This record gives sequence, C-alpha cells and structure tokens, in this order.
Amino acid sequence: MLDNVNPEHKEGPVAKTIENQTAKIPSDVYLWAALASMGVSATLKCLKKNHTALFVGQWAAPFLLLGVYNKIVKVEGND
Repeated sequence: MLDNVNPEHKEGPVAKTIENQTAKIPSDVYLWAALASMGVSATLKCLKKNHTALFVGQWAAPFLLLGVYNKIVKVEGND
C-alpha cells in the first residue's frame, strides 16, 4: 500500500469489486483485442463496409486504455 494515499479519498465497494475482477484479466487480452479490432476494421474496409470499418476501428483506443488501467490497478492496487 502507498503511504501517501489520502484517507479521505477511498474507493467505493463497486470500484473495488470491479478492480479486483479486472485485475485477474491478463494485460495481453487488451492488446490482442485492440489488434483484432484493427484487423477486423481493415477487413471491413476491404469489403467496402466503410462505416462499419470506422466503427470497429475506433475500438482499438478504448481497449488499449482499458489495458493501461488494468496495468495500473495491478501495479498500484486499490485501497
């Protein structure tokens, strides 16, 4: 636990539960999900499904952000 944690700012029970469950997911899952969304997007673009390709292609960034959040929770922990 970090010594400089402000005791006035604690996580709620829902956030703790979510962090404990998501910390069990390997970080590679988020990376592979991002790469898969880019691959599916490229395939859809080749199939001339431009709107769907853009929609699926935009999933990569949220997957990577979830991976970063997951890594932070694993390293820093929660309350």
